[in-house]
Amino acid sequence: AETRRSDLLRSRFYSIVINPSPVSARVFCKFNEDFKYILLPVSYALVFVIGLALNATALYVIVFRTKRWRPSTVYMFNLTMCDTLYVFTLPFLVYYYADENDWPFSEPVCKLIRFLFYANLYGSILFLSCISLHRFLGVCYPVRSLNWVSARQARLVSVAVWACVLFCQAPVLYFVRTRDVATERICYDTTSPELFDDFLVYSSVVSVLMFALPFMVVMVCYGLMVRKLLELGWAQRYKQKSVKTIIVVLAAFMLCFLPFHLTRSLYYSFRYLSCRLLEASSVAYKVTRPLASANSCVDPILYFLAGQDVRSSLTKKIKLPSLKPDSVSQQLPTSSIWPLLNSCSSNLKRCLQQVRHSLLRTPL
Repeated sequence: AETRRSDLLRSRFYSIVINPSPVSARVFCKFNEDFKYILLPVSYALVFVIGLALNATALYVIVFRTKRWRPSTVYMFNLTMCDTLYVFTLPFLVYYYADENDWPFSEPVCKLIRFLFYANLYGSILFLSCISLHRFLGVCYPVRSLNWVSARQARLVSVAVWACVLFCQAPVLYFVRTRDVATERICYDTTSPELFDDFLVYSSVVSVLMFALPFMVVMVCYGLMVRKLLELGWAQRYKQKSVKTIIVVLAAFMLCFLPFHLTRSLYYSFRYLSCRLLEASSVAYKVTRPLASANSCVDPILYFLAGQDVRSSLTKKIKLPSLKPDSVSQQLPTSSIWPLLNSCSSNLKRCLQQVRHSLLRTPL
């Protein structure tokens, strides 16, 4: 009874963490966490307001202003839906942390909120990976990829991504618990102390499968794309625009996801080391949690930056049947067309047919 009472001991202003040592002795780490009661409510409130506005606008453009859905449209729609579902959970967390870790709702609601956080996190990573792979195929294999990518195939891939996310994140519904301590109720963002070792194994596997591997895929794809862009004789300003888009995507990916996973891994690992390291990692982890949430604001910006509005206007302005050989390079500046012109230069008529198909089927 005394051990259980000690395990549940906490105050409003300090966190007490059970830190198992190698000799199985329980060490209690006590450190101040006042900062999170300001940082998390404020940051989550900002993400809610900005993310809701941006994602609602993106959904409106995709659903009501997009006449023809291309593969990138399908991926961006699913990515935006993922972000929208998440931002609707943020008011619950704003209230929870503003009230200093006093959860006023039921345990199922706590489980749902935490589940949606991780589902959004890894759903965003996987859909960004799909978009990156799709762009890689369009730039590096412009002709062959015409038969590989379509809106129907993108829908099937999206269904598979959702199934993967739901399957891999389902254990969160088991691990996340609430616990009454004195007059307050805690909604664990990981799990209760007695299940932490099992949760650590689960979290490590998920991080490797749903973050580390997709991150490597994105890095390789964009690295090869940059090399291809530098090799091809594209118009300079369109080459620069494509490279800038790649840089923005990578920067957003690394800003939102990489710090969160690194600090979380350190935080989990340092529970078995000294209290000083645990406190430092705890602060870093809680600081990067808003960054992970901020991807809900970054994703719509990426859509507007490299979305289909530019492609639609280009499609309307370009009159493919009247193209002349000496004007091709001036009228077809998009990043998905230049590789086709380079790869089909020996047969201009066939090349123009492929260009037409690319404009109709392949995004930038």
